Amino acid sequence: MSFMIDYIKNPVNFQDELKRLISEYNKIRGTYLFVYYVATEKTNLNIQLDQQDYYAIQEVLSGKDYKKIDFYVETRGGSAETVEEIVKFLRKHFEEVCFVVSGEAKSAGTLLVLSGDDIFMTETGSLGPIDAQMKIGRSWVSAYSYMEWIDKRREEASEGKLNQFDAIMAAQISPGEVVGVNDALNFATDLANDWLPNYKFKDWTETETRKIPVSKEDRESRAREIVDKLIAHSHWKTHARSLKIEDLQSIGLSIKNLDADYPRLAEIVYRIQALCTLTLGGSDIYKIFATADDLLNKRAPQKPIASKSEEVLQLDTRCPSCGAIHHLYGRLGIPASLEAEFKSRGVIPVNLGDKIKCTCGQDIDLQAIRNQIKEKTGRDVCK
Repeated sequence: MSFMIDYIKNPVNFQDELKRLISEYNKIRGTYLFVYYVATEKTNLNIQLDQQDYYAIQEVLSGKDYKKIDFYVETRGGSAETVEEIVKFLRKHFEEVCFVVSGEAKSAGTLLVLSGDDIFMTETGSLGPIDAQMKIGRSWVSAYSYMEWIDKRREEASEGKLNQFDAIMAAQISPGEVVGVNDALNFATDLANDWLPNYKFKDWTETETRKIPVSKEDRESRAREIVDKLIAHSHWKTHARSLKIEDLQSIGLSIKNLDADYPRLAEIVYRIQALCTLTLGGSDIYKIFATADDLLNKRAPQKPIASKSEEVLQLDTRCPSCGAIHHLYGRLGIPASLEAEFKSRGVIPVNLGDKIKCTCGQDIDLQAIRNQIKEKTGRDVCK
């Protein structure tokens, strides 16, 4: 069954349905599910995993009295430094941390997932290479490939085989740039090499029947093998490569297949994914931070449309639940005749109160819209 089509045919209140799904997941798993979902297709917005996301995660999860957390992650990547802070926070407040992937958890998202005690994935889920991406000149390049190119040129130079073109290219690289690229690459690999033996492999035994713990040295050796493969850009060819369950298992990383072994959980996860995809696709929301108790959204800034009078601003807002568009205006000292014209066209003033209710039942925050008008104009909306 297509859960996305199901939600299109049978619209629901986004917030209520998401909390219901998370609560049901928690009952089955006996854990506390946190959803971090990014609209990865909205590339014109700040979809990178960044420090502000860390603060939002901390705000939603602080004070939660649970020992186990499952962390649903959907992101194309971002800051490895932010990932380190998130992991420190999770490990400080929860005894067990597992990750759930049904869409993309690429780059820094993969690095985050590698800090888990367990990894749950659906057949549609994918991780990716973890080599750091660096901006060199006008382009983003793989730190691994960059250092590989430099090492090869060094070797050719020492043998007197460096051609003129490569010599000119190499001459434009500063020592500081090389150090920066190398440090960025080592930072991500050092984190993964530390987390895998201490969390993912901590209960690793020789076999299922032979419950003899594997030595720390063997766990660290296995971690290095996996990390070396995950940073090998020359093997995966592209930083955006989707590594599915089978790909990850082939390099020695055990994954729990939700579809095969936990079908009820898989359905809930697919529904969460479909619900978030539809909601973000039809609204100005581009990041979701949610539990069964709390929900935070990040929205794209509204762009007020100036009317024929400089004393009024008109803008549209979309309901985050059903996608219905509401036409609004903010009065900055306009005459009564112009205000009457707006009302006759069914345009809603934003000074009615703190919120209006969509026909689907979803509340729309007017205070946030008033704040955006003030930010754009430097003036308060008239009461």
